Amino acid sequence: MDKKGEVTVARLDELSASIFPGMFSSRYGSCCAVTPKNAISDIETMDHVIKKIDGKFQRLQTVFKVFGNILDSIREPLVFLDPRLHVIKANRSFYQTFEVKPEETEGVLIFDLGNQQWNILKLRELLEEILPKNSVFNDLEVEHTFESIGRKVMHLNARRIYQKTGQAELILLAIEDVTEREDQKRDLEELVANRTAELVVAKDEAEKGKNASEKALTEIKKLKNKLEAETAYLQDELKLEYNHEKIIGQSGSLKFVLHKVEQIASSDTTVLVLGETGTGKELVARAIHSGSLRRSRPLVKVNCAALPSNLIESELFGHEKGAFTGALSRHFGRFEIADKATLFLDEIGELPIDLQAKLLRVVQDGEFERLGGSRTIKVDVRIIAATNRDLEEEVQKGGFREDLWYRLNIFPIIMPPLRDRLDDIPLLVEFYVEKIAKRMGKSINHISASVMTELQGYQWPGNIRELENVLERAVINSSGPKLHLADQLKKPPKFLPSGAETLEVIERNHILRVLEQTNWKVSGQNSAAAILGLDRSTLRARMVKLNIHKS
Repeated sequence: MDKKGEVTVARLDELSASIFPGMFSSRYGSCCAVTPKNAISDIETMDHVIKKIDGKFQRLQTVFKVFGNILDSIREPLVFLDPRLHVIKANRSFYQTFEVKPEETEGVLIFDLGNQQWNILKLRELLEEILPKNSVFNDLEVEHTFESIGRKVMHLNARRIYQKTGQAELILLAIEDVTEREDQKRDLEELVANRTAELVVAKDEAEKGKNASEKALTEIKKLKNKLEAETAYLQDELKLEYNHEKIIGQSGSLKFVLHKVEQIASSDTTVLVLGETGTGKELVARAIHSGSLRRSRPLVKVNCAALPSNLIESELFGHEKGAFTGALSRHFGRFEIADKATLFLDEIGELPIDLQAKLLRVVQDGEFERLGGSRTIKVDVRIIAATNRDLEEEVQKGGFREDLWYRLNIFPIIMPPLRDRLDDIPLLVEFYVEKIAKRMGKSINHISASVMTELQGYQWPGNIRELENVLERAVINSSGPKLHLADQLKKPPKFLPSGAETLEVIERNHILRVLEQTNWKVSGQNSAAAILGLDRSTLRARMVKLNIHKS
């Protein structure tokens, strides 16, 4: 400086180099670029330069002349204000960013810039309230929409520059445009929020799906347990009482029955097994099922006589939950369980008349509804029915539906009573004695001729079931290897009752019965002649003599 306080050019170069080291390559070289991050810190040293120059106006003009190129090289918008907040100078970045001109800006109150577009509440708070109490304040975020350039997000950094006397000389306002960064940040936050919301919804859906899956799994477990119970029941049913479906005997009448079983087994035709109690009607049903195409599925059995009338409908057709008191869950009936299998309706003659119509519909159409339900269920079930009653007589009495009788009586098989199978008794006795003795841990290998004669001389009104009971008591009564009967079997009376039939009548009736069983097949395999043990010519001669002919 000279004596009046003027600064030489050399001195300004020296000061510039000391304040902004490395920013000048030479006194007259171009300045290097200054980043927004260090711009305000570099400008902070300008107050030292200002204090070295005397005269307010002269000092400001000299400073802006010297540092003009530096300010314009800074990418961050910069504005210098006087203590009254009027714009003294702004750098090129400010004019370009906010699309204003120097002549429209310098000397104007900052809040009046751009037709008062800069009259921003937060900017006023910064310059009028915050900065007077603080020399420096950084990173005040302001969001504002300008008419000319639209929305901007700015970080404001302000600093007061003082004279030597400590009086405020300038206010430096550095503006960092963070619109793009904040938009990206907000977009990311919005994306995160949306994705979080989607994840919450997905989580809720997953929870619902999980609950639904757990509910379905619980239902499956219930059905699985029920199926296991049903399977256990069916497996128990499959444990045959009579040597696992083996029908013991070699008599002609039994061979005829087995021939009929072989004829019908492979079809799906409904079969009606007739015979007295204890003759083995269930064995015939099992033999038919074992020879059928449905043998891979278990035979499902229902004893119509063993169930109360108020439960048999539920047992046959099932019921819905709440169908009646105590119906706590859905129950599958035997017809549903027997779908694609065989259903054995034992003692069909005991079925209540009001259920016979529903059974008729299943036999005819394969359709029914569960008790308490409205949905029609279709099934594919083969039906084998059995009874010890004369259903034709029951139809006449009104105890059995005639249409159901015709539907069931498509292929009847008559099981002969044991009294008509006397030749089979030795084989049956040997079989049951061995079976019972093995179960009891005994060894009985001798059955005397007298015991066998006594057994063959009895009429067996209870048929094979009675025979088995008698033999079980005999095994219990026998302490050694020889069988001793415990029962005194009553023989039929030796006297003839009044009105007794002659031998000729008995013979005629017996031949007629055998001919009807064989569908009047006189000769050949499984014919009436074979069953009666006669030559076909002899049988034909007896038929002529006894006036037997097919009606």
